[in-house]
Amino acid sequence: MQAITDPDRLGFDAGRLKNIDSWMQRYVDEGKLAGSSVLVARHGEITHLAACGKRSLATQLPFEIDTLVRIYSMTKPITSLAVMMLHEQGLFNLDAPIDAFLPEFSHCHALVSGATSLEQCEPSPAPTVHQLLTHTSGLTYSFNPGLLASGYLENKIEFYSDAGGHRQMAKKVAKMPLAFQPGTGWEYSVGIDILGVLVEVISGKTLNEFFLENILGPLRMDDTGFGVPKSKLNRFADCFNYHGETSLELRDSAENSIFQQDRVNTLSGGGGLVSTLADYLKFTELVRQGGAVNGMSLISPRTLNFMRQNHLPGDIASMGPKSFAEQPMEGMGFGIGGSIVLDPARTRTLGSVGDYSWGGLASTFFWLDPVEQLSVIFFTQLIPSSSYACRAELKALVHAALTN
Repeated sequence: MQAITDPDRLGFDAGRLKNIDSWMQRYVDEGKLAGSSVLVARHGEITHLAACGKRSLATQLPFEIDTLVRIYSMTKPITSLAVMMLHEQGLFNLDAPIDAFLPEFSHCHALVSGATSLEQCEPSPAPTVHQLLTHTSGLTYSFNPGLLASGYLENKIEFYSDAGGHRQMAKKVAKMPLAFQPGTGWEYSVGIDILGVLVEVISGKTLNEFFLENILGPLRMDDTGFGVPKSKLNRFADCFNYHGETSLELRDSAENSIFQQDRVNTLSGGGGLVSTLADYLKFTELVRQGGAVNGMSLISPRTLNFMRQNHLPGDIASMGPKSFAEQPMEGMGFGIGGSIVLDPARTRTLGSVGDYSWGGLASTFFWLDPVEQLSVIFFTQLIPSSSYACRAELKALVHAALTN
């Protein structure tokens, strides 16, 4: 981890930055979170780094700066970057239908409006790569509301690390109808998991191999991967379910986790990675700096700029979603790999136009602010991510500490 830069030099009030620590500690003291950590950087320099609480309540081990956590959907921006790396090579058009590469999607059907059963369908084109990237494909998640989500739940369509194989799971997805005709709505979905399979088909490598060779390896993200090796289990945090305002229910212990490396059989491009603050900063800095870090260019700055534009016709809310999302829907667009702030006032959260961000199921979060040149990462392990307003509160704390 790089040295901490004096907050005053980077345009922060040091006292106000300390309010972040008090905020984190309050969540722990009130029994809402077991532990958490945060990193605030500006212009690529870390100015605030803190951790508090426990990574394990059973053993009372502390939550530390180098604690490993399940980042769940913060895997999606990395997989999306991998897709765009292949797109840069001219290997496919973003408007290409997914069945051109995954033939199991060649006979798609979508639910008719007002459907009350999964059999009430009409023919549909296969979603395109772009629609999968932007959650406009018609796919869903089992935790969303609605008829199709219930079907996913009943058919056990989950890309968990021990689910039995991501390619097999993609075939199960292809047998289900779509929630709507592709491109006509927005619904948070397993689309990025399907694109993880696409990366394998096009590159001829496993998703893990592609990540290591093209992203994680070059960036020296040595603590990031699909599963935790035995040598690092002593740094891995337990994960908890929300069980009331002051009660935590153990969901996945580090000692018996499905994220242990030797138990992983499904490479989830939508949610399978574990990481640390220092590692994820290397990824966010790659994005913030337009694809180049330490004199090394992994992707074109024009491609990164393209990813950080809004790819929807308006904000997410205008596309009528009724599903779970990691971010506010009003005033928020969606790019490739993350959400884009279109109007901070409409999101009712402090920030800048163009903020690029995403979170994970266990309440983790990152955002990049192109105006203030901020990279902020917050790690904890509480499911669901909607349990508390941690993300909006943290954004308010960071912006309140800026002096220029």
